[in-house]
Amino acid sequence: MSTPDSFAALRPRLFGIAYRMLGIRADAEDVLQDAWLRWSAADHAALQSAEAWLVTVVTRLAIDRLRAAKAEREAYVGWWLPEPIVEVDERTPETAAELASDLSVAFLHMLERLAPEERAAFLLRQVFDYDYAEIAAIMERTEATVRQMVHRAGERVRAERPRFEVPRETHAKLLARFMQAAQSGQREAIRALLAENAQAIGDGGGKVPSVAGGLHGADRVANLYWAHSLNFGDRLVYRPAVINGEPGLLRYLDGRLESAQALVTDGERIVSIYVVRNPDKLAHIAPAISSLADVTDRSGPAS
Repeated sequence: MSTPDSFAALRPRLFGIAYRMLGIRADAEDVLQDAWLRWSAADHAALQSAEAWLVTVVTRLAIDRLRAAKAEREAYVGWWLPEPIVEVDERTPETAAELASDLSVAFLHMLERLAPEERAAFLLRQVFDYDYAEIAAIMERTEATVRQMVHRAGERVRAERPRFEVPRETHAKLLARFMQAAQSGQREAIRALLAENAQAIGDGGGKVPSVAGGLHGADRVANLYWAHSLNFGDRLVYRPAVINGEPGLLRYLDGRLESAQALVTDGERIVSIYVVRNPDKLAHIAPAISSLADVTDRSGPAS
């Protein structure tokens, strides 16, 4: 049954769909605002299912917005990474409910390789557990077409992003060791925590320095963090955080948030580091997280 309060009850799920589709918080909020306006004008009594109606509207709006964003992202300077959702504590309302399932920076980065409709079908099936008939109705496609889209997307996901099932405690402990080694500038300790084929991908958006093409190989990644310690010393501070639902690091320069870093591990070593440095993507992080002290220097290391 549909009621005027249904939108508020479904909002976490709707935001979860929109954010995973778009990777930018403000864009997801814009989609929800557009959906709310349509919901306000709808005849609620005539709707059989508020969820089906709202998920359909949000999905279609997100597909349209993602199509428009594709050209901008193709012209983006360097790697494009999603805007991180950052917390210091494990649970806040923003990452409750629908944000609890797969939301990682690595996952969203991989989804950028999918066409908008493929991305929508894959997310609705694999993350939000809608059946194929429901997705076909939402996307106005045949069930056979939807199955093909989900299968094709799933193959690309498996090929491009090996999945590591790592206990959260193991991930957090490895992260703590890496943070300590990076903070103290212990090059060999940093190197020992990295897989041989480790990679670091930085998103500066052309607004702050970032290594073009990323860094590949444990030695190169270790040297980068070692160089940061040598160049900035105690001005550089690391802090553990929850980034897109997983253990991650925040890095501060002179008390100001310089980057949010999501680390992927196989349980023994770190295999990937995603470093979001673009100030536009850090701008909406809570002030209590964004600053440790008064800002005196806005420059920072490239990652």
